[in-house]
Amino acid sequence: MKKNIVLFILFVLPIVAYLFFASGVNSFTKLPVITTKVADFGNWKSLKNEKVSLNGKITILGFSGTNLLKNRGNYFNLNEKIYQRYHTFKDLQFVVVCPLGTEIQAAKLMDNLDDFTDVSQWHFIFTSPEEITKYYNQLKLVGKLDADLGTPNVYILDKERNLRGRKEKKGYKEGYSTFHPADLSNEMLDDFKVILYEYRAALKKNHNATKQL
Repeated sequence: MKKNIVLFILFVLPIVAYLFFASGVNSFTKLPVITTKVADFGNWKSLKNEKVSLNGKITILGFSGTNLLKNRGNYFNLNEKIYQRYHTFKDLQFVVVCPLGTEIQAAKLMDNLDDFTDVSQWHFIFTSPEEITKYYNQLKLVGKLDADLGTPNVYILDKERNLRGRKEKKGYKEGYSTFHPADLSNEMLDDFKVILYEYRAALKKNHNATKQL
């Protein structure tokens, strides 16, 4: 009996503990709202000449700055770790806010991504430096844009235009670094799954309510 108990402690408990923590504690809770009802985009120029809106879409939002091609590795990381897994989800979009004058860089970046990815859910939109600063400030983030009006971080916004992020000891995790693939593979992927689960659960609940009617 003692031998079985020892074996259980040595082999079974570590496996159970690993499975629990690997599943992500954050997955068992609703992802907190950091900023409510952020503004929708203005009438900004799109690389595809489309009107891009936050309404009704789960949005992964980024700010490129003036050096898109220099930082293209960040977009390749995001594309590989998140976009390629979920881009077929029709209510999802990846939007990058860029300064006017960077259209050629964005087009080259899209061409590079298009070599191995369906880029239909990627959107690059362009506006003035003043508008970018104003828009970013209303997100009410602790982190700031760099001198080139960019950041390696991307942010999750839900369909109601709420900025979402996980609760941490020192506040909230506002964004996810595209420079560090591990940040995307672990924390962002975990949090993104929470958002998807929320909407799938809501759809299922609404479907069941309709059937009852």
